[in-house]
Amino acid sequence: MLLIDDDDASRNVVRSALSRDGYRLIEASTGEEGIDLYEAQQPALVLLDIILPGIDGLETCRRLRARGDVPIMMVSVRDDEVDKVVGLELGADDYITKPFGVRELAARVRAMLRRTVLSEKAAAQQKQLDYPDLHLDLPTRTVVVKNQVQKLTPKEFDLLFFLASQPRRVFTREEIVEAVWGYRPVGNDLRTVDTHIKRLRQKLEEAYDVPWSVATVWGVGYKFEIEE
Repeated sequence: MLLIDDDDASRNVVRSALSRDGYRLIEASTGEEGIDLYEAQQPALVLLDIILPGIDGLETCRRLRARGDVPIMMVSVRDDEVDKVVGLELGADDYITKPFGVRELAARVRAMLRRTVLSEKAAAQQKQLDYPDLHLDLPTRTVVVKNQVQKLTPKEFDLLFFLASQPRRVFTREEIVEAVWGYRPVGNDLRTVDTHIKRLRQKLEEAYDVPWSVATVWGVGYKFEIEE
């Protein structure tokens, strides 16, 4: 996996935490160097600090996401909701704030990699979902709304497919984090769900007149609702 961080102490912590689990880490101290390493070695996961010299982590995230669906975890000393929202909107899959526990970091990395493996296995089964004005194809990770192909981030697709695969069933945000992100939520993780739901609505429901929605069940969670 690829670590992009210009702070030596932080890289040492991450290296120590992940080497215990047998992960091989390649490292970069700038966004430009990280993008070059990504293209050369195609890592299974990217850990990306927001504050970098040259192009910052957010722009680096955008450029990496344009190159593929590699899982990206943003890392930052700033516990700023704006940074989190922007990072997730640019295609990051998770966000962890420094200082973090090495066990938490390792657990999140394992969860992200596990979700990737499960998605690949599910894709091999050629699963598809069809509703009025909506087609979801898991093998190609394609979303078609009213005959128009829509561009979603990997986690936006995972979230929509998860909810749409069980229409009208209500899921708590905790259940969604565990199912889609693959770990038990802590701290502000639940806000990540809200951010992704908001983006899905903006891209799909608010842009098109469709007979379905990702509905809020107040005090409980969310569900995929289909109009009768």
